[in-house]
Amino acid sequence: MTMSESMTIGELARKVGVPHSTLRYYERRGLLRPAGRNASNYRVYGPDAVSRLQFVRAAQSSGLSLEDIDTVLAFADGEVAACAEVQSVIESRLEHVQRQVRELREVKRTLERLRESCGESGGDGGCPAIEEFKGQPAPKTPNT
Repeated sequence: MTMSESMTIGELARKVGVPHSTLRYYERRGLLRPAGRNASNYRVYGPDAVSRLQFVRAAQSSGLSLEDIDTVLAFADGEVAACAEVQSVIESRLEHVQRQVRELREVKRTLERLRESCGESGGDGGCPAIEEFKGQPAPKTPNT
């Protein structure tokens, strides 16, 4: 890689349209590696960093987590892409998304029911939604 091909983190950030902090975070997670350092001891990245970041962004927009992307990149960086392993990562993420969709559908039904109960109250000063919230036990959170 020649110096004319190398980019500082700022140049790379501008080129791919992400903040410097995102690139530093990706670097800490091992998703991005500098090609070396320049004479001023700044990290420099080669042209391959652009395609790697485009890969990461495309995988993120497909719903993969950074942990999933790290796993997929490990296969992509190998000589032979292990499609069965990548498929397993994708299937796992798909199952997670399907659970979230089911949960969101339930939330949507609850909100629609509460909205209807508010509309049926006739403005007599009471709100059925508030009364229902008062009567519900607090949801369990991971910290309780």
